[in-house]
Amino acid sequence: MANDYKNLPDFDSLPAVKDMPQGCAWGVFDKGGEKDHLGCLNLLTPEVVKEAYKEAKDGVSVSLNWPIGAIATPGFLRKGLVHKVINFKEGPFGLHGFDDEVEFNTQCSSQWDSLIHYHHQPTGLGYNGAKTTVSALEQPFGKENKTHELPTLNHWHERGGLVGRGVLLDYRAYAEAKGITYSCFEDKRITIKELEDVAKHQGTEFKHGDILIVRSGFTEDLGGQEAKKQEELLGTHKCVGVEGTTESAKWFWNKHFSAVAGDAIAFEALPPKKEDGSDGNIAELVLHQYFLSLFGLNIGELWDLKALSQKCKELGRYSFLLTSVPLNVPGGVGSPPNALAVF
Repeated sequence: MANDYKNLPDFDSLPAVKDMPQGCAWGVFDKGGEKDHLGCLNLLTPEVVKEAYKEAKDGVSVSLNWPIGAIATPGFLRKGLVHKVINFKEGPFGLHGFDDEVEFNTQCSSQWDSLIHYHHQPTGLGYNGAKTTVSALEQPFGKENKTHELPTLNHWHERGGLVGRGVLLDYRAYAEAKGITYSCFEDKRITIKELEDVAKHQGTEFKHGDILIVRSGFTEDLGGQEAKKQEELLGTHKCVGVEGTTESAKWFWNKHFSAVAGDAIAFEALPPKKEDGSDGNIAELVLHQYFLSLFGLNIGELWDLKALSQKCKELGRYSFLLTSVPLNVPGGVGSPPNALAVF
């Protein structure tokens, strides 16, 4: 009988893993002596997916993909969109028509982080102990790695992509309703209590294997701004997000989500905070280390959630069928999500 993963250990009961902190899920999803490479996507069993299909009852779909190129100069020294259009009439074919070429960093707009994107920093290990190099991840034609030793996004295609029940926690709408004001470009940390309050306010209940999506309004406030203004806003080096603490990580694991996503630039708030309350650096992200490296929980960032928020409000429900298929690039570390919410 296939494992339905309904009896996963909670955070405090996860078996100890040598040299790793409590809350390391390495080995939990291993099967038949083979190391797992999908992490929490394993929770999307046929039964869970069949139940998720029931959310598609209004015949309406909403794209969750922010335009590639919506940020003129992406942060962290990443390459923005370069779009080249080729006119066939100007080439040797002499016909009417066009091709185009696009080049961009996969983190420059809406994205999924693979489980190899951000490692457990003290050890340099990715999910399930994966250790890799640039040359191992760059897999040109004829040199694709056919094994499952690296938890890269192309392996999603072997399981048919991501299909499951999505749940929106609309923190932006909740804050407006409650008179809570904040800037997406200052030190705003969304606590677990606030997430639970949003769920209660919406009348939302979580189910095993849900994909949790958090709306803060980040992409809405950054998008449409002139390049100079975007640079000024991002230059604060402070961004709204979920509070990055071990207690937050514990809550997410114990809810047994299959993936998480949001419209913020890092899902968790920036900058990270040290235990003494002082600002940390980018190597001290708490949720990235727990989610990607220790849990095997993929993170989606910079998703476009405004239309989703409007549709959820209109229909009076905040759950839906979610589909997502990343680019099928061997060794892919990140990818646009190509995500749809279907009502």
